[in-house]
Amino acid sequence: MQMHIPHVPFSGYGDNMATIREIAELAGVSRGTVDRVLNNRGSVNAETESKIREIAKAVNYRPNRAGIVLAAQKKNIRLGVVVFGYANPFFDKVLDGVRTRSEELKCYNCTILVRKVGVSVKEQLMAIDALVADGIHGLAIAPGNDDSIRHKIDELAGKGIPVVTLNTDIENSRRLAYVGSNYYESGKIAAGLIHIIARGDVHVGIVAGSDRILCHTQRIAGFRAQIQAEYPDISIADIIYNDDDDIESYDRTSTLLKQHPEINALYFAAAGVYGGCRALTASGKQPDVHVISHDAVNTTEMMLKEGIISATICQQPEKQGSLPLAILFSYLTTGELPEQEFNYVDSDIRIRENI
Repeated sequence: MQMHIPHVPFSGYGDNMATIREIAELAGVSRGTVDRVLNNRGSVNAETESKIREIAKAVNYRPNRAGIVLAAQKKNIRLGVVVFGYANPFFDKVLDGVRTRSEELKCYNCTILVRKVGVSVKEQLMAIDALVADGIHGLAIAPGNDDSIRHKIDELAGKGIPVVTLNTDIENSRRLAYVGSNYYESGKIAAGLIHIIARGDVHVGIVAGSDRILCHTQRIAGFRAQIQAEYPDISIADIIYNDDDDIESYDRTSTLLKQHPEINALYFAAAGVYGGCRALTASGKQPDVHVISHDAVNTTEMMLKEGIISATICQQPEKQGSLPLAILFSYLTTGELPEQEFNYVDSDIRIRENI
């Protein structure tokens, strides 16, 4: 339902103190309450905060940018970043985006603190707690899809520490926004590529990272939905998980190929592509098995050039590292919500000829 905002004679948007006073009159609260909401300076009742932000948006409230720079420099804003970093080289490129944005924010006296973790929920929780102890004001995280992570994000939001998810999302949490691929759609793209590349009856082995990571399960869901709707000649022989680790991927892909000799296509829905492809080559079946993967880390590019991988689907990792920090900084300094909740990056297909 759209809020009815009564007419008040505004003094002009150039005078921010006057605008805050006018928003306070419309909301029926004090100027101090409006200031706390718009500048994220303290806890305010959720219903009151929502009302104030809706009014501010309706009257096109814009804080003074020169004041923002000065205020940011005084605040010494600290932003935390938590990514999967031990065994997944994709996140090296995500961290390139983090470093680029970090350099840009230095002039605002903004510090970026990075923690690399595995897929363990316990590791993620420990990293978040360590960053909170270090005094972060906002968090960018690639979260595990677990209730304890969800509750932790909600807890941070309740403390006035906004969270933006990157690369993979978490459902039904109070995170501010998501930056990353539309994984369901990228799974459908993978199904379409296999349909184009392979011929006859296709039996696909799917190799993913973890069923506790939302982006992995969404890719598989999109892949499954597309073959059921459009490609009855494609079937899924089995789905295995490798914890985004090349050694685990080698061992489990080797077992997969032995247990399912009918497999003539592999879909790597996460990391561990190098280890899995080494297992395929060692099996002697490589010339007869088409491979689709995601991302263009160095080893994937090498295997594309060698013809082991037919195509890989990329997802702008640098943007996934950079944009969440921009969203957090803007929110913490201006109180402005991001223009959109879901900030999807582009998907582009790489083959040997355009890698």
